[in-house]
Formats: sequence, structure tokens, C-alpha cells
Amino acid sequence: MIRAIGEGAGVRLKLDLHDIFNKGVSIDKALNDIMDEAERKRAKTIEIIPGKGSGQLKKRVLRFLNRKDVKARYHRVEKDSKNFGRLFVHFKH
Repeated sequence: MIRAIGEGAGVRLKLDLHDIFNKGVSIDKALNDIMDEAERKRAKTIEIIPGKGSGQLKKRVLRFLNRKDVKARYHRVEKDSKNFGRLFVHFKH
């Protein structure tokens, strides 16, 4: 589920992957969709919540973000030091 938080230049998008954690194609589609939306809305940050679990979903998200074609679309990835089940993707538009 993608949710926009804020308005204008301060918009931040949030993607919670809990509902689709076991649907590989849906995960890839959701990640591609939120990257597209971040570029369209010129979002500063995407918050991705793969959840804590076994860590497999987080690894999958990080592999997606490390793909050369995807990496070219954002500035940096930040792993939340206080919440293992959350990542931030930062953009420079």
C-alpha cells in the first residue's frame, strides 16, 4: 500500500509491504510503482516497511534498490537504526 505524507516539496511516500510479503511479482510491482510515483511527485523520501520478520523481505528490497537501473533513480538508502524493519530511500530532484 502506497501512501503520500505531506505536500509540495516536502512530500514523503510510504510503502508497507506487510500485506504482500509472500507475493514476489506484487512486491516488485509495488517497488517499481513507488519509485515512479516518487519521481512524478518529486518526493524527497520513500519510507519502505518490509517488516522485521526473518529479514528475507528486507534483503529482497535491498537487492531491488541495488540494481543498476534502480540505483540511478535515487540519491541514497538509509537503514533505520532504531527500527530494523524500515528503510528510507532519499532523492535529489
